[in-house]
Amino acid sequence: MTLFQDFGITQELLVMLAIDLGIAVLLLALMRYMQGWSAKVNSSDELAVRDNFAFGISTAGAVAALGIVLTGAITGAAAHTYLQEAIGMASYGICGLILIKFGRFIHDKVALNHVDKTAAILKGNIPVAIVDAAAAMATALVIRAVLLWAEDLTLNTFIAIVSAFVVSQLMLVVLTRVLEITYRRRNKGQDLQQALEEGNTALAIRHAGSMIAMGFTFNAASHFMVYEPTAYITNLFGWFIFSLAMLLVLSILLWLVKKLVLARIDLSDEIERQQNIGLASVEMAISIAVAIIMTGLMA
Repeated sequence: MTLFQDFGITQELLVMLAIDLGIAVLLLALMRYMQGWSAKVNSSDELAVRDNFAFGISTAGAVAALGIVLTGAITGAAAHTYLQEAIGMASYGICGLILIKFGRFIHDKVALNHVDKTAAILKGNIPVAIVDAAAAMATALVIRAVLLWAEDLTLNTFIAIVSAFVVSQLMLVVLTRVLEITYRRRNKGQDLQQALEEGNTALAIRHAGSMIAMGFTFNAASHFMVYEPTAYITNLFGWFIFSLAMLLVLSILLWLVKKLVLARIDLSDEIERQQNIGLASVEMAISIAVAIIMTGLMA
C-alpha cells in the first residue's frame, strides 16, 4: 500500500475503480444479450451456432458504443461515497444503453428507412451490419462528448444528454441523405440503401467512416460551448449550430485531404461500382483521422 500511496492511489480510489469496472462489465454483458432480445433471437445461437457474421458485427458495434459512453462516466470526478459512485456510473451507463438502442431504432426507421436492418442482419447482410455498428458508435461518441462537457449527476445533465442526442440523430439523417443524393447523381439514379442491401461492403465501409467522423465532430463542437444547466433551449440550439458548423468544416477538409492522399484515383468508380474494400478502408481511415485531428486542434 505504501507504493500505491506514493503515487496518490488510496484504498478509497481502488474501491471506486472496482465499482466502476464491475458496473461496466455488467452493462457490457447486458448490451450483448439485449442485441438478441431486441431481434427476438438467441444471441448465443446467432454468434456461435449459425455463425452469423453480420449479427456479430452489429453486436460488436453496440458493445463498443456502450464502452465509449462509459469512458465519459469513468473519467469524471470521483463521488463522495461508494453509493453515489455506483448510482452515477449505473445511471450514465443505463442512460447510454437506452439512447444507443433508441438511436438504432431511429436510424432504422428514418435514416435507412428503405431497409429493414434487423431482418437484413439476421439474414447475414454484412454491409447493413457495418452501417448499423457505425451508427451506434457515432451516437456513443456524441453521448460521451456531452458527459465530459456537462457537470454533476442531475436532471439537467440528462436533459443536456438528450438534447445533444436529438441533434446527433438529425445530423445522421442529414448525412445519410447527402450521401444518398451524391450516390444517386454519380450512379444514374440508383439508390444507396438498395446498394447496401444488395451487398456493397465497400460502400458500407465508406458510410461507416463518415458517421464515426461525424461523431467526433461533436467533441470538437463541445469546446465552443459553456455548460449552462438550465439553459435548455440555448444548449439545444448551440449543439445544432456548432455541430453543423463542425460537420461542414470536416466535409471541406475531407474533400481536400482525399484529393491529396488519394490523388489520381477515381473513388466513385472504385468504391461504388468495383466495390474496392481496401480503398474504402483507406477512405474510412482518412475520414476518422481528419475528424480526430480536428477535435484535437479544437481542444
